[in-house]
Amino acid sequence: MTRQIEIVLGVGGGIAAYKVADVLRRLTESGHGVTVVPTRSALRFVGEPTWAALSGRPARTEVFEDVHEVPHVRIGRRADLVLVAPATADLLAKAAAGLADDLLTSTLLTARGPVIFVPAMHTEMWEHPATVANVATLRERGALVVEPAVGRLTGADTGKGRLPEPADIFAYVTDVLARGTAGPDLTGRHVVVSAGGTREHLDPVRFLGNRSSGRQGYALARAAAARGAKVTLVAANVALPDPAGVDIVRVGSAAQLYDAMLAAAAGADAVVMAAAVADFRPAAYTDTKIKKAADGSSPVIELERTTDILAHLAAHRPDPKQVVVGFAAETGDASGTVLDHGRAKLAAKGCDLLVVNEVGADRGFETEDNAAVVLGADGSAVTVANGPKTALAHIVWDLVRARL
Repeated sequence: MTRQIEIVLGVGGGIAAYKVADVLRRLTESGHGVTVVPTRSALRFVGEPTWAALSGRPARTEVFEDVHEVPHVRIGRRADLVLVAPATADLLAKAAAGLADDLLTSTLLTARGPVIFVPAMHTEMWEHPATVANVATLRERGALVVEPAVGRLTGADTGKGRLPEPADIFAYVTDVLARGTAGPDLTGRHVVVSAGGTREHLDPVRFLGNRSSGRQGYALARAAAARGAKVTLVAANVALPDPAGVDIVRVGSAAQLYDAMLAAAAGADAVVMAAAVADFRPAAYTDTKIKKAADGSSPVIELERTTDILAHLAAHRPDPKQVVVGFAAETGDASGTVLDHGRAKLAAKGCDLLVVNEVGADRGFETEDNAAVVLGADGSAVTVANGPKTALAHIVWDLVRARL
């Protein structure tokens, strides 16, 4: 029988604590055992009965409760993972300094599994040099500190510092647990991922596009964040929830994607072009909707090539050590198989890795699963069986990590 995963959920004293109750519900409904350790301040926002009812266990704050069990040692040693949400500026400072003045901070010192901090605070507090230094210290020690979301904060304020949505926090935790003891092997690395499909407008109503949903790119971004990387996600026309801990740049057209990727790639260790970029765009844009002709004739649309973003990124790397990965959605035809086309594209693009996947009515696009062959410029080929896109994402990062 599989042993139940034990999670310590540390709750900081911030208004976002109310959202963490939903995170707790998701964790327990997934079969995990969760021990909630709130700070004294956290109980001013959400009371102990709520945490106890949702977890099925008492929620303790003091080291001196049940002292015969030495709870701060027992809870920390027993935990497969510790999640702290919301992680306030005060909690981050205490954790970075190694202070232990309550049950939660004491537990953090005895934990031996992965530790995840999900900060939530006002933008000015997140950007303060003291917080920046504390986050850097925690990451250097192997803790995962999730980048806050951008959005509405307390009151009328808006900015970076919002707690990610419960579903995104849960997905992040699930990804970390799936890696077991592998650890955050991308800590200190900056990676850039593109996702979705570009749209090239004919007029204010119509556009040339493709079926890409962005799911594979988002899976890559989530996986990299769970492995400790600083992640910039350039999203083209994607209608998916924002992954926790990821900075998002939104674009629409191939030209916008080109500009955004060049800017983001300037300081990146690795770039993954998972977005489906339109190869062509209308040579001319019409400011008004193209009307049907009275004589029943069809308009002639002249097309022009868009910039080959992947080839440009590979040929103009700011650092020769930068790893560049491309994606190729292919179909076989009379001139060759899917892999034949993939190998030709790998040579033409000049990237280090090319993820080749066959697409069709029920494959590749708009699905939760994917299968692929990852071709390397060194002649290697890794076959990835059909499975969740997250699994493929981790294999891609394994191959990238080996080349960094």
